[in-house]
Amino acid sequence: MTWNPFKRSEDKEKPEEAPAESTPKTGNGKKNRPTPKMKDAQAAKIRPLVPKDRKASNKAAKAKLREKQDAEYAAMKSGDLHHMPKTEQIDYRIYIRDYVDARWNLAEFMMPFIIIMLVASMFITSSNPQLTWPLMLVMYAYFFAAIIDVAIMWHGLKKKLIAKFGEKSVAKGTRSASYAWSRAMQMRRWRLPRPRNPKRGVWPQ
Repeated sequence: MTWNPFKRSEDKEKPEEAPAESTPKTGNGKKNRPTPKMKDAQAAKIRPLVPKDRKASNKAAKAKLREKQDAEYAAMKSGDLHHMPKTEQIDYRIYIRDYVDARWNLAEFMMPFIIIMLVASMFITSSNPQLTWPLMLVMYAYFFAAIIDVAIMWHGLKKKLIAKFGEKSVAKGTRSASYAWSRAMQMRRWRLPRPRNPKRGVWPQ
């Protein structure tokens, strides 16, 4: 064997040969394909974060949300407290509803009163124009009386809420005042959640 001084440099320049692929095994219960690498197996198990059909996914999410809202609305109509929205299950909100529903509120008759007065004024003022201002004064008087009545209601209710549930029940973030006012301005039969007691005068403990 003769010594070749250029052999080592030639060997370095030759590309490394790829390792021979594992040959499939056959027969006698042996594998007929190469064993997958760990990273390939893990990649196969990973689910994509974004679904392929985003339109169908959004449609399914909206349908699910709609179904939940329908169930909550039905619960508020039937008085099923456990299936109402979470905000309606808060203890001090339940107390506010019971308190408002127990009293007669001038504000709840405001809308029917205004409609009646407007219709009546159309017929009365056509023959007696001088009655226009008296009718307007009656409407404004009722409007201010309803506001005063709501203010008196909230003043008494606020004291009871603080005594029973603490200052947290009347904090700004709770919106307890606006919740009580808006319920007092709705007619009793249209209120949601529905009043728990069929008659007025049943005050919460």
